[in-house]
Amino acid sequence: MLRLVCRFILRIIARIDLQNMDRIPASGGCLAVSNHLGRMDAMLAMILPDRDDVIIMVAEKYQAYWFWRWLVRRLDALWLDRHNPDFRALREMQKRLKAGEIAAIAPEGTRSPTATMQPGKPGAVYLAAKTGVPIIPMSIAGTEDKEVYRRLRRLRRLDITICVGEPYLLPPMPRQNRDEFLQQNTDEMMCRIAALLPPHYRGVYAEHPRLQELLEAGSDLLEKEIGD
Repeated sequence: MLRLVCRFILRIIARIDLQNMDRIPASGGCLAVSNHLGRMDAMLAMILPDRDDVIIMVAEKYQAYWFWRWLVRRLDALWLDRHNPDFRALREMQKRLKAGEIAAIAPEGTRSPTATMQPGKPGAVYLAAKTGVPIIPMSIAGTEDKEVYRRLRRLRRLDITICVGEPYLLPPMPRQNRDEFLQQNTDEMMCRIAALLPPHYRGVYAEHPRLQELLEAGSDLLEKEIGD
């Protein structure tokens, strides 16, 4: 019911361009990761996948409000402590991912104050490496809180673009040099997200060498497809 209501509201207030949504599998465990621009991102992550087994995470600060406590119980969602290692939430996430559910995570941990990408945190990489599920990079553009408020005040529809990248797998986490493994693969994950975004959203990853490699590889593939 919540999904139906939210989709109805979105059709009224926004034009949403969905690209490559078929890359999200219809079943099986996977981890969708994206940039985080505004409050609307969480709703989009919950209602756009055509699956009923989306793992929903809610920031611990909302526990102070009765409505959110009630909603979390009804949706079987997880409370997430964003400021401290939340091992309880990590264990539950691993359990659900291995059981074949899908999770959506913003590796930056919070909304970007500049509407551009901020450094990613390693939690998503840790989960993917421990569970063996694929990572699905996604980009969201047009949900910045300031832009949402500005347009809705003027009764103008939002223009939102969501692009899904190619799923990929991580190798198992090594016993040695774990911090190096997590950092390297977090950069890889964030650069894959950045490659799906318009340049002005790429933030701290705009000049990252790995992003340049991904952009060049994408350009070469496009030229090949045009040539064929």
